[in-house]
Formats: sequence, structure tokens, C-alpha cells
Amino acid sequence: AGTPLISDPGYKLVRDCYDNGIGVTTIPGANAVLSALQLSGLPSNAFYFTGFLPPKSTGRKKSLTVLQNLPATLIIYETANRLVAMLKDILEILGNRPMAVVREITKKFEEVRRGNISELITWYEQNGEPKGELVLVIGGKSDEPAEWTQENLIDLIKKTLEKKSVRDTVEEITALTKYPKKQIYKMVLEIHEED
Repeated sequence: AGTPLISDPGYKLVRDCYDNGIGVTTIPGANAVLSALQLSGLPSNAFYFTGFLPPKSTGRKKSLTVLQNLPATLIIYETANRLVAMLKDILEILGNRPMAVVREITKKFEEVRRGNISELITWYEQNGEPKGELVLVIGGKSDEPAEWTQENLIDLIKKTLEKKSVRDTVEEITALTKYPKKQIYKMVLEIHEED
């Protein structure tokens, strides 16, 4: 199933073979990393593959923080049952970047779902977790603010206002979206006054 020894412990077997004088060779085959990158429609001139991130949110967030300033497309493996939690951590740490969730590459149910991260969270929360093997391909850091639909931005502000003050909401949304603080402040005030 694809190219082994990429993000799995098989390299230990290869190392043991070399240590014992056993020859090893490879035959090129389907590789989830490069195939997902090709299918994602995201820039492929510079990319960074990191395999699986830690399974718990705290560890994932630490790993994502290390990756957040890379000006390269990020490629991560993930399991279906952790996808939504992973997407929420990515949104919190990296912001609302363009992304593709690629699954079951070269198989009957191959699928590429593209959008910004908040749109993908909404889609998977409404439609349930996907089946199969997943590769997440995430746009790299850019100086441009990420694209947010008006609906997603309003929804994010409302959810944040439920837990935080107007001031803290403005700070958090400004940091997350990279939009001008005055613009966010105006939106937060309008939404706060409606409620």
C-alpha cells in the first residue's frame, strides 16, 4: 500500500539489514506525501512533511507552533477519528489557511476536500469523520491575511464572545485572522450590541 518507510518505524529494519550485511533496494511506488501535494492544488515549490503529530491537543499545539512561521506548504498525516480536533488546533495555531484533506489516494474512494480550515471544520462536523487514510496539506505562512468568509468570521466572533470579554475577543480574533484591529473591533461591537 504505497511507499513504506515514510513516517513509519520500518527504517529500523533497513538499518538492521545494513548492519547485518543484507542489501536493500527500493522500487518507486505511490507515495501519499507527494501524491497529496500534487492533488491539493497548493504550492509545491517548497513543502515540509512532518508525519503524524502527537495524538493529544497539547502536544499537537506545541508541534504546530514550531511549524507556524514556515513559508512552505505543510503536509501532515492524521487518523480519521482525530481529524476535527486536529483541524481546530490547526485553526487556533496557524490561522484560517487554505487546506486540502486528501484521503484514500489511488483507491476507489479517493477524495480531495479543499477549503479554508474553518470551512473544513464546519463540513466535517456536519457530515461526520471521513473513512480511510488521511493526508492534510496546509498552505504555508503568508504575509497576506487568510481569506475568511463573512459568515465564518461572524460565527467565530459570536463563539468567542460567549466565553470572553469584548476586549479579549478583539485581541484573539485580530491575532487569528490578521485583519486590522479597527475592523475587528467594529464587528465585535456590532455583534455584541445585537445580543
